[in-house]
Amino acid sequence: MAETRRRLRSSTVVLGGMGVLAAALSACGSDPDRRCVDRDSYDYINGYKIVADRNCNSSGATSSSMGTSRTDADWYYDADVSNGYADYGTFSRSEAVDRGGFGCSGSGSSGG
Repeated sequence: MAETRRRLRSSTVVLGGMGVLAAALSACGSDPDRRCVDRDSYDYINGYKIVADRNCNSSGATSSSMGTSRTDADWYYDADVSNGYADYGTFSRSEAVDRGGFGCSGSGSSGG
């Protein structure tokens, strides 16, 4: 009986470990953390102003009450985010994936 219990415990540990590994890898896909920012809005203290994702998904044109304005928006990866600004990231998606390892970008606290 003790031998059966030991085998069960051992296989449970292996299966549980594989489940944790699978969950970790699926949670860390190949897409790093990203924010859509206005490249023309850089502030030395705050960084880049975060704008709506639709600006990065479209051609950059945004409508306003006065007509259409252009925003030089682009995805900014793996950045520290604070008060509507993003800093210490990169505009290079491949660089953000490389420094995150296994496709995990972390919490965005790494320097760039």
